[in-house]
Amino acid sequence: MGGLLSLIGNILWIIFGGLWTAIEWTVSGLLMCITIIGIPFGIQAFKIAGFALFPFGRDIRRESSSSGRLCLNLIWILLGGFYIAISHIMTGIFLAITIIGIPFAQQHFKLAGIAFAPFGTKIV
Repeated sequence: MGGLLSLIGNILWIIFGGLWTAIEWTVSGLLMCITIIGIPFGIQAFKIAGFALFPFGRDIRRESSSSGRLCLNLIWILLGGFYIAISHIMTGIFLAITIIGIPFAQQHFKLAGIAFAPFGTKIV
């Protein structure tokens, strides 16, 4: 039953904006991969795009942090991750106003967590 609800949630998510969210993350990943220095950030953007396309039935886990991940996350935050996370939080708050939008708001809050610190985050 949970698999069916995840499927229905993912289909509705794609129809009502999830596809555009995934496209935005994919385009961001492509732009980041233009330079060699940006490739690690682009790879993280592609991982987030996959999660943004089918978020229902999946969860995020934080792995133990290392100094390398911390440095990459700080650079990510300074280069725009903070603003991306804020945009997902604002969208989530907007969607949480209605009862129907609450499951979609929860997914945007998950995306905000990933957008704030993608290095050291595992999508399960």
